[in-house]
Formats: sequence, C-alpha cells, structure tokens
Amino acid sequence: MTTTFDMMPVAIVEGCYPDKFGVPRQPGLASSATARLVLQPPFDTADALRGLEDFSHVWLTFVFHRNPTEWHALVRPPRLGGNRKVGVFASRATHRPNRLGLSLVEIAGIECTPHPTIIIRGHDLVDDTPVLDIKPYLPWSDSVDNARAGFAPAPPPQYAVIYSEAARKTLAAHPDGDTLVTLINDVIAQDPRPAYHHGNTERLYGVRLRDIDVKFRETVLDGQCALKIVAIDTL
Repeated sequence: MTTTFDMMPVAIVEGCYPDKFGVPRQPGLASSATARLVLQPPFDTADALRGLEDFSHVWLTFVFHRNPTEWHALVRPPRLGGNRKVGVFASRATHRPNRLGLSLVEIAGIECTPHPTIIIRGHDLVDDTPVLDIKPYLPWSDSVDNARAGFAPAPPPQYAVIYSEAARKTLAAHPDGDTLVTLINDVIAQDPRPAYHHGNTERLYGVRLRDIDVKFRETVLDGQCALKIVAIDTL
C-alpha cells in the first residue's frame, strides 16, 4: 500500500549554523550552540507552548531540507572512517527515504511575544530547518539503561583547538568574542572534515558560525593531531 502524508512545519530554526558544513553530527556535542524555534502559522499560538516550561528537553522531528530527495540503501558513516558501508536504517545518515531527522535539545527559554518561540541549546540544525513536531523528553521513558550503540559506542574524539595570533585579535575585537570562542571550540574540536581528509595538513577549511567564517587546518601539537584556527573573517 502506498500512502502519502501532507505536513506543515510547526516551527523554523534561527540559529548559529548558516551552512551544513560544521554542524555537529549529533545533538548535544556543541553545548554552547543556541537557536530559536519560531512557531509558524497556524501553530503560532502561545497556548501551544503552555506547560512546556516544566520540561528541560524536547525531541524535535525535522526535515533535512538542504539534502537532495534521493536516498541510499547503503551509507558510509563518518564514525567508520567514511569507507565501510552500513544500511541506512542502521545509521543516522541524512540521506534518508523521507529526509527526516530527530534531535534531542535542551530548552534554554520560552518567549511568547512577539512570536511564540522556544530557545534551545546544544542543537545540530542548520538555519531555516523546518521542524515538523516538538515533544517533551521523558527521562524515565526515553532513556534506556545498558542499551547497545553499535559502531558508535562512545562520543567521537575531541581534538585540541589552537588559534593564530590574527584569529585571536579578530575575536578580541568582536562584540561577542567570548561566546564565539566557546562555540568555535565546541564545533572545531569535533573535526567537521570528512574522515578521509585526516592527515592533510595543507588544505584550508572554512566553517560559518553566526556572523563569522572560521578558517582552519590540521596541524600537529605535541605529537598529536590538532586543528588550528588560521583566520576569522566577519561576514
């Protein structure tokens, strides 16, 4: 049986990730990342948020709206080095049959004027992401003891992040430099590059965060891989 469903976004994301590159691969990895979930008509009523202030986290069902519509039965998860294939339903790959994503985020605040809005923290959503549903997180139901996590049994490794003098000066002059440093460290420490780029110390990469473009490359610090912020451009 073939059935289709019409859906409308209940909210739109306004956050700190203008582009897909650099967005954390899972929620909660960049705890300093904040965004606004702005409710959309006809769901933009404060009544729809009544009681949500009593919860600390919510589940968001959303659409990977910047992905192509085609999907792949086999995908290459970054945690497996980008080489080994697993089934799409054994992964959290973005190239899915219905392009649906699921994220658990922290509620940092709720505003009812001028537009009903939820401020969230620790998200992994690119700007303008359409959110299809919002549900409270229930720790006694949604957390499972002794659950198995397959090929991703632990959080990804974190790399040291160092700054050039030019990058430090740019951040020092920025009106929001202190919080940007925290966000940059959270995002870059996870190494957003494709897994097969590891070991390349020549290539320069750029990640857009809020109103800046962060240029970085791989380097070596005390014999270990590190990521160096070479320059920061204001957009």
